[in-house]
Amino acid sequence: MSFVMFESARSMTPLSRKRLAILVLLAAAIAAGGYSWRRHTAADAAPRYQTETVSRGDITQTVAANGTLNPVVLVNVGTQVSGTVSKLYADFNDRVKPGQVLARLDPALFLAQLRQSQASLASARANFILARTKARRSRQLFSKGFVSANDMDQAKETLAAARAQVALSQAQVGRDRTNLDYSIIRSPISGVVVARNIDIGQTVAASFQTPTLFQIAKDLRVMQIDTSVAEADIGQIRVGQPVRFTVDAYPNARFHGKVRQIRLNPTIQQNVVTYNVVVAVDNAKGRLMPGMTAHVRIIIKHKPHALRVPNAALRFKPAPGDHVQPAKNMGADIVYRLRDRRLIPVPLKTGARSSRYTEMLSGNLKEGDRLVTRERGGGGRTGGKFRIRLF
Repeated sequence: MSFVMFESARSMTPLSRKRLAILVLLAAAIAAGGYSWRRHTAADAAPRYQTETVSRGDITQTVAANGTLNPVVLVNVGTQVSGTVSKLYADFNDRVKPGQVLARLDPALFLAQLRQSQASLASARANFILARTKARRSRQLFSKGFVSANDMDQAKETLAAARAQVALSQAQVGRDRTNLDYSIIRSPISGVVVARNIDIGQTVAASFQTPTLFQIAKDLRVMQIDTSVAEADIGQIRVGQPVRFTVDAYPNARFHGKVRQIRLNPTIQQNVVTYNVVVAVDNAKGRLMPGMTAHVRIIIKHKPHALRVPNAALRFKPAPGDHVQPAKNMGADIVYRLRDRRLIPVPLKTGARSSRYTEMLSGNLKEGDRLVTRERGGGGRTGGKFRIRLF
């Protein structure tokens, strides 16, 4: 049969072949048009907009920031003298009391210096006793006229110099005794050793700056978070505001605190200005550790049982060509209700805003009203007449 059709096609004139091609193109165009019309009709029948209702509930407006957990009081224990560490009496996580010995430096050089100063003091005292005796004898002889006034003045000057030398030697002995005492490193406060930076046999040099040997946290039951808040949000922060935060170590736990201090010293990095907001934290259970990263949310507003609209409704903007009913006194915040396939704008006065809802202070809305939040993709947007182009 195909052979017969092939023979018939070969027997057709060029005009007949052209008519057959046109008929085939028309049939294809009619089929495509029918398919497009069915899709268009189904899209018109489907809902064009997605909506969400006005509801009542709690709204919590927060400012997000990141910070680091630190002890409230962290003391760096150092040394004012140089030497070699000979003994250690404290380690990481040890609890210490004020005056408790933490470490000792080798005291040999300090003892030798002290003994030398004590010997100098003994010599100065002997010279003072001799000068005082000579001055007393010169005074007696001067009263009888056997010693000149010049010799008397010389005896007084020698006595004063001897007395000054005794005072200088006493000061040197006091300095060397203090240095010997500094070779014993003691805890200045009661707390927990959170860092130890020395080992036995290590030499510490205090020539230019005091080296840090230990770090002691006063009380880890009370800690603080040092956060960085952007300058755009710092105006909303107040002392005493509640804070919620989480740490990576306990992702399912939520901790609480309060804003304790807003420090005025700004930090500027790459033209970005931030301020340190200190958050007081109760750590009675001891779960929080120094250095942990805290993801902080400072609660600046909380409105219970507020009339609220979804933030998606505030972000929705009608597309050009949508049927929007004109309105008067359009405000800064506008939402849209859908009525008879027309979008009705409703101006609002808004208040607190959370990540999902915004408080409605005034506006022509009530609980249960449905607001347009977004337009469904492709629905009703393919208007216009269907055209066929053959050539």
